[in-house]
Amino acid sequence: MEFKDKQSIYLQIADYVCEQIVLGQWPPGERIPSVRDLASTLEVNPNTVMRTYDFLQGKDIIFNQRGIGYSAAENAQKLILTFRRERFLETELPVFFKTMYLLDISLEDLQTRYQKFVAAEYPTTPNS
Repeated sequence: MEFKDKQSIYLQIADYVCEQIVLGQWPPGERIPSVRDLASTLEVNPNTVMRTYDFLQGKDIIFNQRGIGYSAAENAQKLILTFRRERFLETELPVFFKTMYLLDISLEDLQTRYQKFVAAEYPTTPNS
């Protein structure tokens, strides 16, 4: 995994874990990789993964079963979408809007490109 400089590594790993849950790779109620396994896979310190798991546990996205390990919560997808939507709307969208304004990109231009993107990347999903 390639990490970006502008965001803490543990938060980037949290995004990765959330993405795996949303995509159904790590279904609710089933074990997710252990701290050591994920640290090895991502080539990071296990303490960083532990910080990620503590963060996600604090948001009730994952839970720890003593002796079994971490699992995704039953309502993890809904919690992830709510959390990521809020973060996007509060932090990323204002920067995006500023860039649109500075580059004189209209909402119509954006809508056309968005529709093309969805059609090309997600042709069989209900949102297209």
